[in-house]
Amino acid sequence: MVNRLLFLASVSFLSAACFAEQHPGAEAFARKAAGEHQLNQKDVLDMLGRAHFQQSIVDAISRPAEAKPWYQYRPIFLNKKHIDGGVAFWREHEARIATAAERFQVEPQIIVAIIGVETFYGRITGRYRVLDALATLSFHYPHIGRDRSEFFSSELMNFLLLGKEEGLPLEEVSGSYAGAMGLGQFMPSSYREYAVDLDEDGRRDLWSSMDDVVGSIANYLHRHGWKYGEPVVYPLSAAAEADMNLVAEQDFKPHHTVDELMRGGFTSSLEVDASRPVAVVKLEEEQAPRFWLTFNNFYVITRYNRSPLYAMAVYDLSEEIRRGMQR
Repeated sequence: MVNRLLFLASVSFLSAACFAEQHPGAEAFARKAAGEHQLNQKDVLDMLGRAHFQQSIVDAISRPAEAKPWYQYRPIFLNKKHIDGGVAFWREHEARIATAAERFQVEPQIIVAIIGVETFYGRITGRYRVLDALATLSFHYPHIGRDRSEFFSSELMNFLLLGKEEGLPLEEVSGSYAGAMGLGQFMPSSYREYAVDLDEDGRRDLWSSMDDVVGSIANYLHRHGWKYGEPVVYPLSAAAEADMNLVAEQDFKPHHTVDELMRGGFTSSLEVDASRPVAVVKLEEEQAPRFWLTFNNFYVITRYNRSPLYAMAVYDLSEEIRRGMQR
């Protein structure tokens, strides 16, 4: 009996060591999961031991679509299939979309467009195991920078907690190369924080419950400050001597006034209060860059995805879908 116990203990030790070798930092992660979140340390190590490094995930995150210039990015989503698909999706789920839009005060076409850009209305929800994606990016991709590595480690922790809270089969859940899930592509922390049970069946299901899907997207935008009926973006002209220091590079939160932009060489035909906070975004066209006057709602879309290209694609697609619904 003693020999058997010693054997089992040695197997357990070797297994933990194997996991640590497979995923550098796994043991420290498991200790943190146990100490801060009361998860079973051995269960966490066992789960990580079944996570696989995927080189294709590293390759995919190294060449995101948002790295393209606007004139190449826009046609990915602004095309007949996405527009017609959005109209069909809206008509099929019109009542539940209207319920979510009314409850959270978000325009319905924006909800539909986000689903279109994220997953082509549920047709493309991701082919990677989320466990593999988050383990790969947490433990094997340090050159993305410490902040991003810590971000994915935090998302992996949230994924484990989400599995416990929602009863998800963690080894079976699939998503994007970054670990985003469901029709709205929520990261685990966003799933835990913003997903809603709009159909009131006791679960927050972002795959098969369209009520939960549209409600969760609307709630995400609402919680980040969406203002119903307010503008999103409008064309802007720039004089040759316009002050390019006014153009937003990373932070798209409105913090200039319209009056400041006018004095800086930018003009717009939109009549708006001169003291209103706005931002300027530059997008690359084939011939020359174009400038856009952006408002709080544009900034809110960038909370869903930090890229201004993404936010502009969502808005443009939403407008095309809205027009399609009127035909």
